[in-house]
Amino acid sequence: MPEDRPKYVAGVDGCKIGWVAVLRNLTDPADIALKVFPAFADILQHQPFLSVIAVDMPIGLPDTIGPGGRGPEKAVRRHLGDRQSSVFQVPARPAVYEEDYRLASEVAMRTSQPPKKVSKQCFYLFPKMRDIDAVMTPELEARVFEVHPELAFWRLNGEQAMSLPKKIKSRANPDGLDQRRDLLMSHGTPRDFLDQKPPRGCGRDDLLDAAANSLIAERILKGEAEPFPKDYRRDDRALRMAIWA
Repeated sequence: MPEDRPKYVAGVDGCKIGWVAVLRNLTDPADIALKVFPAFADILQHQPFLSVIAVDMPIGLPDTIGPGGRGPEKAVRRHLGDRQSSVFQVPARPAVYEEDYRLASEVAMRTSQPPKKVSKQCFYLFPKMRDIDAVMTPELEARVFEVHPELAFWRLNGEQAMSLPKKIKSRANPDGLDQRRDLLMSHGTPRDFLDQKPPRGCGRDDLLDAAANSLIAERILKGEAEPFPKDYRRDDRALRMAIWA
């Protein structure tokens, strides 16, 4: 891509109606947009071309899970303090492809050591995991990177976990959301963009998470991000298993 051509990146988060993305033009900071995509493949095909897509969803699913879970989750939890509960333990790929919770838990138990069931919160993410897994290839790793919003906020906050939760008892915590909005503003994201009414089926937390992910996408493109763990492994389809920040 010629150096003078605009470079676009996207921070992506799952939402009830698909995927919400914050698109940034790195050659024009005022060019920032919020879009919703029904399927992950639609993001890959977006024009203008997205140089980096930083998405909050597990990429790379092992066929078996050992103690401590998948490597990326284990690597990032120790940085997040009280926010580490936001990092779900991801089961093996065979469990992710079960559409019934009971069966998914049974498969997860058989494919983990020590045996571990699937949390309901993680199970609800399975359709999104399958959406990415269906299209992901090692070649796409030049553009598509797994991220996690709370690790993104940790990085943007001077490598300090956020002091307030986004949710309390599954309900939005306005103070925690405002804290994250203010941090994003300090990194140049306009307040009116962050305070806009999210599209139907998309929460305020989804918008803020996607915005944080977009700043990590910028870091990735500039070569400033690092993988967690640094010595990441690959799954049985040769997909990288790492969370970037």
